[in-house]
Amino acid sequence: MASNDRQAREERARLRTYQARQEVHTRKQRRRTRDNVIAVLALVVVLVLATAAQLFYFSGGPGAPEATPSESPAASEPAGANEGDVPSAELAEGRTWTGTLTLNGIPLGVELDGAAAPQAVSSEISLAQSGFYDGVGCHRLTTSGLFVLQCGDPNGDGTGGPGYNYGPVENAPADNVYPAGTIAMARQTGNGYSQGSQFFLVYEDTTLPTDAAGGYTVLGTVTSGLDELRAAVIDAGTADGGGDGAPAVPVTIDSFTLQ
Repeated sequence: MASNDRQAREERARLRTYQARQEVHTRKQRRRTRDNVIAVLALVVVLVLATAAQLFYFSGGPGAPEATPSESPAASEPAGANEGDVPSAELAEGRTWTGTLTLNGIPLGVELDGAAAPQAVSSEISLAQSGFYDGVGCHRLTTSGLFVLQCGDPNGDGTGGPGYNYGPVENAPADNVYPAGTIAMARQTGNGYSQGSQFFLVYEDTTLPTDAAGGYTVLGTVTSGLDELRAAVIDAGTADGGGDGAPAVPVTIDSFTLQ
């Protein structure tokens, strides 16, 4: 009889041990599942924020160029205001500025129209003469439908600027066509007062539709060196082989001079 009691106690002890182990195993499984869910949610948040950062400065398009001045319709420009220490529009002196934008050792001759886009050209003069652009890269190349190389972001990911924003859109083409060689300002979709230091070079005729803010401010044109830039950088495409991304050939602004 004593033997049977001892055996029963041992069986109950083994059962309790087994149940305890099962409970520990179940808790570990629940913890792993919870941790996996948290990790996935964190990854989703990171991807959303990264995508939003990339879209901030030119979802829908980059900037706009045009040889002849054409004002964007005033009715399409939403209310807004400059933010930060924006250079005076008088710096452009209402004249044409010539200079050289050197990318990866390739000199691009440029002309900026201070009469057609006085605020944007004044900002570029100030930034160029202060050395702001020296060593800054060109972070975005588009090769399908939209044919631009976007530069001027000190952060290198489409989110950076000079510490100020200005508007409104100036000198946007009435027909929404930005010819090859156009230099235009990048901005946030629908916000004509989000222009800063980011600009884009159009290397092939591109049509950019207007939005609530109008078109894109055309600063001027590339007058020489575009073919060399295409051969050395643009023809290599994007780093991931897609139609919109970082250039396969990293691009750096060596210098930007204007006079």
